[in-house]
Amino acid sequence: MKRLTIIVVMVLAWVSIQADVVTLKNGAQVRGTIVLQNDEVVILRNASGVRMQYPRAEVVSITQDEEQEQQQAEVQTVGEGHKKKASILLEVGMGFSILPNDHMGGIHYNADLLVGTHNLADRKIFVGGGLGYHGEVIDRTYHFLPIQAALRAPLMLTKHAPTVGVSLGYGVALDKNYTGGMYADLMLGYRYEINSKSSLALSADVQFQQATIQVVEEVGGDPNVNPDAGFINKAGRSIVRTGLKLSLFF
Repeated sequence: MKRLTIIVVMVLAWVSIQADVVTLKNGAQVRGTIVLQNDEVVILRNASGVRMQYPRAEVVSITQDEEQEQQQAEVQTVGEGHKKKASILLEVGMGFSILPNDHMGGIHYNADLLVGTHNLADRKIFVGGGLGYHGEVIDRTYHFLPIQAALRAPLMLTKHAPTVGVSLGYGVALDKNYTGGMYADLMLGYRYEINSKSSLALSADVQFQQATIQVVEEVGGDPNVNPDAGFINKAGRSIVRTGLKLSLFF
């Protein structure tokens, strides 16, 4: 008996939540569930199960209960909050690179593909990881495949906002004549929100790529004139890069 009472109460509560509102010409509002309506009559059942009948001519409007609408909106909001927020970050950049120890400079270019979330903690923050391809044209060409984790965060929750970013990982050398090492990238720029799922950013960045590079050491002469005046040595180097980077979140 107790269980039956609980079931009845739950059913009645559900009916009350799902109520329709019938507004009559005299200003009265009747809440219940519509069971029949046509050109002549409107019949509804209230929360107690009582059937009520009104001539159609006396009915001004039939609307949904605001309580139900509010509950549906809350359910929809909760559902949207639990939707997947996976995102892809595609970045391309170009700039100038140097080997500080050797006082040599050149051109660098890079492309990165990262996967993660674009809206961490509802703050429009991207956190993810992925791979890239970085090339240097200094005294010779060096190629690296960075495996990295990344963070990109706008400083304001507005459509136009300054943004900061950092990437950390390991750059794998793509040539047997040199080896890779730790990789880091720091950036500061401007981000434009295209829509709730996509945005575009332009940043100035500074990158550091550790590597062990084969270099020619001079010994009392010019090795280009006298081969005996130099010898080959593999030494650790940090390639420093600076340039512009274009980022697309989608």
